[in-house]
Amino acid sequence: MFDNLSERLQEIIRKASGNASLTEENISDALREVRRALLEADVSLKVVKIFMSALKEKALGTDVLKGVNPTEQFIKIVHDELVNILGKENSPLILDGHPSLIMMLGLQGSGKTTSAAKLAVKLKKEGKNPILVAADVYRPAAITQLKILGEQIKTPVFSQDGVKDVQKIVSDAINYSKENGYNVVIIDTAGRLQIDNEMMAELLLIDRAFKPGEKLLVIDSMLGQQAVSVAENFNLQLDITGIVLTKLDGDSRGGAALSVVYSSGKPIKLTGTGEKLDALNDFHPSRMADRILGMGDIVSLVEKAQEVFDEKQAKELEKKMEKAEFSYNDFLNMQKQMKMFGSIDNILGMLPIPGLSRDNKELIATEGEKQLKKIESFISSMTPKERANPELINTSRKRRISAGSGIPIHEVNQIITQFNQMRQMMKGFSDLKKKAKKGKLRIPKNFGGKFPF
Repeated sequence: MFDNLSERLQEIIRKASGNASLTEENISDALREVRRALLEADVSLKVVKIFMSALKEKALGTDVLKGVNPTEQFIKIVHDELVNILGKENSPLILDGHPSLIMMLGLQGSGKTTSAAKLAVKLKKEGKNPILVAADVYRPAAITQLKILGEQIKTPVFSQDGVKDVQKIVSDAINYSKENGYNVVIIDTAGRLQIDNEMMAELLLIDRAFKPGEKLLVIDSMLGQQAVSVAENFNLQLDITGIVLTKLDGDSRGGAALSVVYSSGKPIKLTGTGEKLDALNDFHPSRMADRILGMGDIVSLVEKAQEVFDEKQAKELEKKMEKAEFSYNDFLNMQKQMKMFGSIDNILGMLPIPGLSRDNKELIATEGEKQLKKIESFISSMTPKERANPELINTSRKRRISAGSGIPIHEVNQIITQFNQMRQMMKGFSDLKKKAKKGKLRIPKNFGGKFPF
């Protein structure tokens, strides 16, 4: 996400480095490039003008602090303005009703129904007990889709076959939730190919009758400039509480995210960054600004790790590492957990890797995914005993694994060698950790940068 804009801004900052001070002359060139980068990212002209005006005022009106690199100061100014445009701070969901009501709004094809299911998954992780309500009475496929998604995420879906009165469906769903202990009601409303009076009238009836705490507008970030008009129209008539941006990982430009907040005056609350049903995240303007400027997003990476990794499994794995008993089964389990992290491309975006171009990032991600698939195929071609005991794999077994996986024998040998090296390295780090804990770690005076494992 934001790949084009991120690469351009980082390039502008690199060119500006080396300036001894922030002057009108050297800043004007950088500002011109920033303006061009924003327009190429499909940010609306109105937002670009506001952004550039604030940026110029702060950049030219700032005295360079003693001991601070002028380029770093310019980066901070750009960062702060990005945060302002993106909404300043995280806006959590309002869930104070009994039950709490969340109305999902949006055009047909925006990802509204899928986002409703993703939201249910997210809320369940946070200890809530949600129920989904099929309130799109015009498109039978929408109700079917929601039911299928409900089964996948093990969340009930309230629907009434043959009933066209949406107010009755929502009212009955709320009563059902109260009787059965569901504390969050997520209403999947009808979408249209375009905004029309009939659609808005129905949504207004639900809003006035039940006063939902959250009215979340789901916008496909690939819409670009059109996203602004969609946000403005929905907000004008329904006074939305927040925005859910979907397909953010597929939008290399990012203009929608930088435009909808300012245009609607409402915050982005959630972002969809993948097809998996757990790929819905809280939106943090400061973290997104960090990512755009190539500073990574370590906080989000750590939070994701806490969600994904099982503490008990991690301790068991650590014990195996200490004895160099790490097996192919353990590697496969680690790989499954890494998949829950998201794509390699997404992980790279969260790591602070200055100067990593979009092409190089794509190359690393593509080759990395290929290698992981190859290793998975390699392990899948083993017997259960071989997976548990890597020492069993002799020459004849290698040939059989090679034939079963379609991987040439020389590559099979490479994978096995790399795996054995990894086992020894893990044991080395474990031994080092033990020595450090006991206070017995001594670094020799002639230490040349390598630990003596």
